[in-house]
Amino acid sequence: MDWTRFLDPTAFAIVGGGTALAVVLRTPVRDVGRALAALRTLARDDFDAAPLLAQIAAQGRIARGHGTMALDRSIIADPDVAAAIHAIVDGADPDTVATQLAHRRRIRAERHARAADTWTAAAELAPAMGMVGTLIGLASAFATMTDASAVGGAMAIALVATLYGALLANLVFAPIGTRLCRAARTEHAERARLEAPLVQLARREIPRARAA
Repeated sequence: MDWTRFLDPTAFAIVGGGTALAVVLRTPVRDVGRALAALRTLARDDFDAAPLLAQIAAQGRIARGHGTMALDRSIIADPDVAAAIHAIVDGADPDTVATQLAHRRRIRAERHARAADTWTAAAELAPAMGMVGTLIGLASAFATMTDASAVGGAMAIALVATLYGALLANLVFAPIGTRLCRAARTEHAERARLEAPLVQLARREIPRARAA
C-alpha cells in the first residue's frame, strides 16, 4: 500500500492548526505552556517518594546530632521537602507543617490536572476539526465540479481530514492526557507519604528549638 496517498499538508494544516487554535482560545496561555512543558515528563519514571523519605530520615539524624539549625545548611532539591525543612528550622509547629505540605500538594495536583485537561480538550476538538476539513473539502469539490483534477484534490482533503482528526485524537492527544493524569495521581499519592515523617520531625524538634 502506498501510504503517501494519505499525506495531505492542507488537510493536516486544517486539523492540526484548527485544533491548536481552538485549544488556545479556550485555555489560558499559562496552562497551554504548562501542557507543552509536561511532555518532558512522559519519558520519566513515575514519581517515587523513597529517595525523599531517605533524605528526610537523614535530616532527622542531622538534627539529633547537630541541632535544628544545622538543617538550614542542607541542600534539598525537592521544593516541598525544602519548604517543610525551612519551616521546621523557623520553629513551625507540626500542624503548620502538615497544612503547608497539603496546600503544596493541592496546588501541584491542580497544575497537573490543568495540563492533562489541555490535552484532553485537544482530543475532543480534533475530530470536530476533522469534520471542518471534510466540509471545506466538499465545498471546494462542489465549487470546482467542472475541473476533474481540482475535484480529486478537494475530495482528498475531505476524506483525509476526517482521518487526521480521528488519529490525532485517539493516538496522540488522548493518550498524552491519560498518561499525564496517571502520573499526576501517582505523584500525589507518593507525596502524601512525605507528610508523616516531616510532621514527626517538626514535633520532635519544636521542644529543642524552643529550649535553644
